[in-house]
Amino acid sequence: MVKIVQKEDSVLREVAEPVNPKDFGSPRLKKILEDMVTALGKEEDGVAIAAPQIGIPLRIFIVSHRAFEYEDENEHESELENIHSDYVSLAKPTLHKKHIRYDMVFINPVITKLSRKRKWVPEGCLSVRWLYGEVSRANKATVRAYDQNGKAFTWGGSGLLAQIFQHETDHLNGALFIDTARNVEKITAEEQEIRHREQSK
Repeated sequence: MVKIVQKEDSVLREVAEPVNPKDFGSPRLKKILEDMVTALGKEEDGVAIAAPQIGIPLRIFIVSHRAFEYEDENEHESELENIHSDYVSLAKPTLHKKHIRYDMVFINPVITKLSRKRKWVPEGCLSVRWLYGEVSRANKATVRAYDQNGKAFTWGGSGLLAQIFQHETDHLNGALFIDTARNVEKITAEEQEIRHREQSK
């Protein structure tokens, strides 16, 4: 069973190693991606995961299709450049305008652009249960990365996606959101459910 490691695990403080180009398309890389998707899929509140979070210090992160659905709901637009139809990890993509319905894989990602405008945003982490706080993040971010077959692509995002790109890149550099967060508090799953019910009334 794939487990998400927690903040006490030293792997989360390592600078992750780049994926060797020879490994693109390999059974080993496919297994790592499958394990990441499995781990992320089990977390209802998770929108992304980095390889170190399952104990593998490689420069990979995956963004869940749920993140794009949240973006749709909040009417955030994403800018797509040089899109390849096969850079999704395990499923055939279906692209309906700006609606993304699959998990996206980012291998050896590099943030190439950050907006000057920043804001404090609420943040949590699957490896820092159940702490939440506010982190200063750039409003927009652009990432250059590779798919599992070694094809390059660039993806620009605002709002939640930009936040995810920065959070996951931090993981690959051995940093956790609690390192720079303010107003950190513990909120259990039960307390979250109560808050959600109150907000929906």
